[in-house]
Order: sequence, then C-alpha cells, then structure tokens
Amino acid sequence: MAKSHTLENTSIEIIHEIERGNVQHALFDFDGTISLVRDGWQSVMVPMMVDILLNETGTDETPEQLEGVVVEFVDNLTGKQTIYQMMQLCEEIEKRGGVPKQPLDYKDLYNSLLLPTVDERIAKLESGEIEAADLRVPMSLEFLQSLQKRGVKRYLASGTDVEFVRHEAGLLGAASYFDGGIFGALREYQSFSKAMVIQQILDDFNLTGSELLVVGDGSVEIENAKAVGAIAVGVNSAENNRYQMNADKRGRLLHAGADILIPDFRDGNRLLTYLFDS
Repeated sequence: MAKSHTLENTSIEIIHEIERGNVQHALFDFDGTISLVRDGWQSVMVPMMVDILLNETGTDETPEQLEGVVVEFVDNLTGKQTIYQMMQLCEEIEKRGGVPKQPLDYKDLYNSLLLPTVDERIAKLESGEIEAADLRVPMSLEFLQSLQKRGVKRYLASGTDVEFVRHEAGLLGAASYFDGGIFGALREYQSFSKAMVIQQILDDFNLTGSELLVVGDGSVEIENAKAVGAIAVGVNSAENNRYQMNADKRGRLLHAGADILIPDFRDGNRLLTYLFDS
C-alpha cells in the first residue's frame, strides 16, 4: 500500500489509495460537515448531563470527574443519533444508583436547551445580520454544486432530528442539492441509522463500494462507509466547544478508517479531480 501523502499545494491528505473514477452517489453528514448552525452543541449537552448525574444519583464524584466521563462518551457517540448519547446517560445514572427517566425525556430537555442558541443564529441569518455562508463549512455548498454538475446523486444523513435537519439545510441553501433525500433521527430511533441509509443506496442501485462516496466529520459514518467498501472522506473541521472535543478529531477519523482527510472544502475542486481521475 502506498504511503499516505498530501496532494501538492492542498490540504488534502491521501491516507489510503482508492479505486478512482467510479463515484456515482455521495452521502454527507450534516453538522460539522455541511452545517455550523449547531456549532458548540457539546457545550450544552455536557453540562446538562453533568448536572443530571450530580442531582439524580448518589455519586460522590466531583463535577470535574463527571465531566471527564461525559465528555468521553459524548465524543465517542458523536455521529450517531442523539438518543444514543441519552441512552448512555441513563446507564451512567443507573451505575450511580439513580433511577433514570426515559432517554427521550433527556433528549427533549437537551433540545430545549440548545434551541435558543440555534434560533438566535437562524434569526440573525433571516435578518441579514449574518450570511448563510457564515454558517456553512467553507465551500461545502460549492462542492455539492460540483458533484451535481458531474451527475453524482447526493444524500444527507444526520444524527440530528430529521425535521431540524431539513429546516436548517433549507436555510443554508443546501437542501435542494440533496436529490437523493434528506434523512435524520426519528423518535422511533430503530427506524433510522446512517448504516441503514448507506445499505439502502447500495441495494437500490446495485452499487459496488467505490461507486459510493461518504463524507463526514464523525467516526460513525466513516466506519459505516468502510464496512461496505465505500470511499470515506473525513472532514477534520474546526468546531467551537469549551471541552476541545474536536482536538483529536483527525485521530478519530484516521482510526475509523478514513481514506482521505480534508479540513473543509476549499480544495474541493482538487479533491474532485483526484476522485474522478481513473
């Protein structure tokens, strides 16, 4: 196998050699890959969970100790539906002698705490105080446009609730570029996963792995891609949260099996040339 390298005069890291020139379909993650609307969500989720563990259990752990526990599992589960982080919270409550509520109750609480920040950003967008480009990962929309011109069918799949994803993708001007559909978390969480969407695309179009491109900033979608032999592009995007939870995003994407790493889409044209040059 060829040694990993960076494409000349770009920020594109080629980790594994891939079968090039075959991409016909592309699946994208949303938060941190296309959208920055929910940037900093960890700074809402982690304190909420620490507070719950302090007040709903008999733990003698300090807030700092609990924060370490919560940051680790929230980070590891990023990319899956939010409900899985809440299910882990319930397990942590039980471990400490507490009686948890239902995971959906905690998810609803989290959404209620996060939405004011999201709504404020959306209000600024709608008033013209900020531009849609300010809330998108750099050049992500242009990358989607280029894929469209090449005839690649595009899909969006997110661990965020599907109604939020559709609304926010529309506000960012991205929704119309996902001609294959927009998918997200459901209250009946067993009815959706990124792996299920990937498998459905493969089945519907009888694809081989290298005909599907998966792009995301979380370990989950990268692992899902590699499980079926798809090409996996990891987006090592910078996110703002007070826990520095993206500090080792690159390492997690590498561990998950990413074939290619990019910080954003500013070198998107070079990436496309590489992907489509057989």
